Amino acid sequence: MKYRITSDMVLETPLSGFDLMNFPMLNKGTAFTEEERTDFSLHGLLPPHLGCLEDQAERRLKALRNFATDFQRYAYLRDLQDTNETLFYAVLVRNLEEMMPLVYTPTVGEGCQRFSEIWRKPRGLFLSYANRHRIREILAHHRYDAIRIIVVSDGERILGLGDQGAGGMGIPIGKLALYTACAGIHPQSCLPVLLDVGTDNQERLRDPVYVGWRHERVRGVDYDAFVDQFISAVVDRWPHVLLQWEDFAGVNAGRLLERHRDRLCSFNDDIQGTAAVAAGSLMAAIQVTGTAWADQRIVLFGAGSAGMGIASFLVSAMKSAGLSESEGRSRFFAVDKDGLLTEGMPGIRPSQERFVQPRSQVEQWNLESPGYIGLFDVIRNARPTTLIGVSGQAGAFTEKIIRAMAAHVERPVIFPLSNPTSRSEATPADLIRWTEGRALIGTGSPFASVPWQHRQLPIDQTNNAYIFPGLGLGILAVRATRVTDSMFTAAAQCLAELSPARSGKSDRLLPPVSAIRSVSIAVAKAVALRAMHDGVAAPVDEHTLDSRLRKNIWEPVYLSYRYVASMNSDSAP
Repeated sequence: MKYRITSDMVLETPLSGFDLMNFPMLNKGTAFTEEERTDFSLHGLLPPHLGCLEDQAERRLKALRNFATDFQRYAYLRDLQDTNETLFYAVLVRNLEEMMPLVYTPTVGEGCQRFSEIWRKPRGLFLSYANRHRIREILAHHRYDAIRIIVVSDGERILGLGDQGAGGMGIPIGKLALYTACAGIHPQSCLPVLLDVGTDNQERLRDPVYVGWRHERVRGVDYDAFVDQFISAVVDRWPHVLLQWEDFAGVNAGRLLERHRDRLCSFNDDIQGTAAVAAGSLMAAIQVTGTAWADQRIVLFGAGSAGMGIASFLVSAMKSAGLSESEGRSRFFAVDKDGLLTEGMPGIRPSQERFVQPRSQVEQWNLESPGYIGLFDVIRNARPTTLIGVSGQAGAFTEKIIRAMAAHVERPVIFPLSNPTSRSEATPADLIRWTEGRALIGTGSPFASVPWQHRQLPIDQTNNAYIFPGLGLGILAVRATRVTDSMFTAAAQCLAELSPARSGKSDRLLPPVSAIRSVSIAVAKAVALRAMHDGVAAPVDEHTLDSRLRKNIWEPVYLSYRYVASMNSDSAP
């Protein structure tokens, strides 16, 4: 970075003119003072108006709201991020509830599908298979010296939309924007990475403006070797970095995590983050329903990496509550495209084996179609207390299925978690109507509140943003070397403790999105304490921990600038 911040919070840089204004992290637009315009040769490049961050944010927000579609708003925000990052984050942080659906789910789905048509300026790194021999050279550039968090995807399983190739870069960019907006991680510490190993999406390959490597997707040993090469280069370049795996296909997600989690501090948000926020939300729901863990019967519709991650996480929570491993596993009914996972079924993956139901448990079930156990059969026979959807199948939770569930449970817990909105298993309005307002609902995408019996019922979005930004902040604060499973447990428990439902005056499971910065700080502290307990971070006292947390939180404000003719070295933020 061509700047440094002094102890009296003045930013010093040798950049001037176009170079200064074209550096998104340093650009202040019309907010450069008269003196700064003189010192940095900005007269004539800027209109004469002297602005401030507050006025700029208000104008940008007004322009944003005038667009006709959310995709136009998404593209506008991406341009703002690439032009003036401080202003971009000021708009986000001050309007989180309105902005989060625009910078991430659900709008980021269309952003990935149409990524090539709105790509303007470099952000992050595209590491293509064709350039695999240059990975170390690319990472070595001094502009990346301050990197502390990487979010990486290969673009194969973008939300519920499938293979988007290079367009998958929208996911790492969006995730890292939330690290900053929700937990204050400095933007210059964040690096989005897209491992471009081609795409099997023919629509992308036929698109004349597609920016990715035009090649069918590399798989097998060549794919593994490429990922290994990337990880080795990352470990050598940044030994203490936190790496988040994001939106890899189910066949790769779990095994890549297991293969590399002991080589560097890393986690998979689709598996572990989704599981943690689902568990925290379910813990909060249990406080409302008054049922014990031992009384839970959970149906998972979608038995991929996310579904099995949720199941494994919840089994651990049940064990903490006194159940045995086998008792916990027996309470799960996992359903995929071939129906309920039962012993002897062909194609069972290793991650699914723990949650296969014995044939003896289902042989007396009353089935709609002999030989096939579908979701309705499971609901009717197992009588679950909780139904979780991570299938990507829009409308899979039909009225028939939900009414069958509600007939046997006073407060059914229903989480249609698939993203984007177009892939949600059900809408909250339908779920409330079909359960006569009794359902406790958590969704993957944001939904408006639902009118019911002369009142508005707010809908909780079980967004991973309640977990991963705080997790990252806690890890950076104590310089943790690994991400343990119990760190996620601590995050989930912390989230449950912050639930408005604990007061007994609300059915709302999660704090409002507007409070997510305070949630992230609480989660960060819980994660940091657990990291020290697990021996993956050096112990510090609570005062030192609080101080480190504060020092790692960046606020989007303009500093005063001072011109320096040269700098001895590039400085981290």
